[in-house]
Amino acid sequence: MKDYSKLPQVAPEYDLTDLLEAGCHFGHQKSKWNPKMSEFIYMEKDGVHIFDLEKTASQLQVAYNFVYDMASKGKTMVMVGTKKQAKIIIQEEAEANGIMYIISRWLGGLITNWNQVKGSLKRMIEIDAGLKSEKYDGYTKFEKVQLEKEKTRFERFFGGIRELKAIPDFLFIVDVKREKNAVREAKLMGVPIVALIDSNANPEDVDIAIPANDDALRSIKFIVSEIAAAYAVGKKSTSKATAKLAVAAKTEIAEVAPIEVVSEKKAEKPVAKVVAEPAVKATKKVATKSVIKTTKKTVAKKSVTKATKK
Repeated sequence: MKDYSKLPQVAPEYDLTDLLEAGCHFGHQKSKWNPKMSEFIYMEKDGVHIFDLEKTASQLQVAYNFVYDMASKGKTMVMVGTKKQAKIIIQEEAEANGIMYIISRWLGGLITNWNQVKGSLKRMIEIDAGLKSEKYDGYTKFEKVQLEKEKTRFERFFGGIRELKAIPDFLFIVDVKREKNAVREAKLMGVPIVALIDSNANPEDVDIAIPANDDALRSIKFIVSEIAAAYAVGKKSTSKATAKLAVAAKTEIAEVAPIEVVSEKKAEKPVAKVVAEPAVKATKKVATKSVIKTTKKTVAKKSVTKATKK
């Protein structure tokens, strides 16, 4: 298992009571469990496995830190969840936080045959733009209806990943048993997987497993909203860092520009004009504004003195 301890530790502390109230502790019946989930099981009650919520909280923190770190580096995440309980939750959280998602059906080849999928995305965007413009004005009514149907089909499968430009950098999946095709393709192509997994799943199929109830709405909502929040916060940190770099670059350009100082007229003498050397050489650190201001005054004073002596 990979070591994620060196990731930025930005995840919040989770109250076990909140996880309990969300129903995250309920697993599947003992008869359906996967023995590899034993490390996350606290006990069995009435034939149903109960998760150790301390481990659930710990794994959720690891997942939060990982998602934050990836988002802060500009990486792309796609949320995947096609089961009835997860669809609306994923769509709402993803759209609210600028995350791409798949909630209808995982189309085979989305990762392993990206070029084909990229062509379909391009076609969807072209049809959409054409229907909104006058591109298809000369088409018959029947042809336009066919285009609308094609667009609807594309939107159903690709609407949530319209802006995807390349294979996603990592996936967040709800119910890895149901989304086995997505898991298989991601593992084949080395795409990291963060997943909400129940007691009937294999944690070894994913990179970061969050053991919790993947059937209850409140449990799914709790986990998905935390992952979406981690991604949103990570993206904001990237934007702030980019803005700081832009400001720093402008400041550097302003500070290394040549300084031109013109002395004042003294006793009808010719105006002395001195052009100072660049305050900072390219190979040295940029001088601060206070040093440049002092340099200007010094050069001007010397120029005036020299002009007076003449």
